Amino acid sequence: MIGGLFGGFVVALATIFKPNWAPLTAPIYALLEGLALGGISAMFERTYPGVAIQAMGLTFGTLFVMLLAYKTGMIRATQGFKLGVIAATGGIALLYLVEMVLGGFLPHPGSGNQRKRRCRVGFSLFVVVIAALNLVLDFDMIETGVKGGAPKYMEWYGAFGLMVTLIWLYLEILRLLGKMRRR
Repeated sequence: MIGGLFGGFVVALATIFKPNWAPLTAPIYALLEGLALGGISAMFERTYPGVAIQAMGLTFGTLFVMLLAYKTGMIRATQGFKLGVIAATGGIALLYLVEMVLGGFLPHPGSGNQRKRRCRVGFSLFVVVIAALNLVLDFDMIETGVKGGAPKYMEWYGAFGLMVTLIWLYLEILRLLGKMRRR
């Protein structure tokens, strides 16, 4: 599991900085993340039986609804929309980074009282919404690339971007469901 996470991270960085490598790196990333997600899902499944299949169903349901909303024009990737989603995603990434760096130094917040629990669930729900909105950015990037006649490797790069977003969405839904089941 750990090898999949770190290997996937390294391959993702290579893909981001060298998009023309995507035909090779995207399948490797998928394999490594599959190993990592399998391990993470198994851990959650031991604690909360049935949660992994629920998270998977919700992830694909969200993908379908967001694609439908995008294709029908209900959601448009305007400049303001893109800016807002990118800013929110960046803020979440910064918060995750701070948590990772300071995680060893700060006490772990236990289950706490009901109000704290609701705040954690509410924040997780917010992150799920932002992850879902990132799908619109992926759809727009892919559609813009097709219309603009992007090079062939961009097909793989678009699939890679979509895969990264779906993995993030799945993990966040898994965490949300886990928090909701905690007592």
